[in-house]
Parts: sequence; C-alpha cells; structure tokens
Amino acid sequence: MSKRCEFCDKGTVFGNSISHAHNVTNRSWKANLQRVRAFISGQSRRVWVCTRCLRSGKVQKPPVRNWQPDATES
Repeated sequence: MSKRCEFCDKGTVFGNSISHAHNVTNRSWKANLQRVRAFISGQSRRVWVCTRCLRSGKVQKPPVRNWQPDATES
C-alpha cells in the first residue's frame, strides 16, 4: 500500500530537476503526510492524512476516552 492521503488521495509527484546548465535529473515531491488516529465509519483507525486535510477539518478525531478509576478498588 502506497503512502497516499486517505481523504484527498494526494501522494508523491515525479518530475525533473533542471540545473542552470540545463542538466536534467529525476526528482520527486513528497506530500506532507502524517499518520493520525481518525474516526472513520464508527471506528478509530490509524490512517495517512496530508496536513492540508488535517488543517481544513476533513479528519474527525476519535472521542477522548473518559476513564474513571473504579470506586470499589480504593
């Protein structure tokens, strides 16, 4: 499975680097992907998400677990 954004499908783009002397070499532009925990279809999953989708609010984070210690264990 390739590293692509789960929401917008952004991934690595390939092209050429051209020097001042017009020497052409291959290069790649990698998307700024973060591995985050997201709430997808009722479940918490770890997915690759680009920072643009994180910033724009397309990713819904899972609810914070409200953990309380048992009163009977004290």
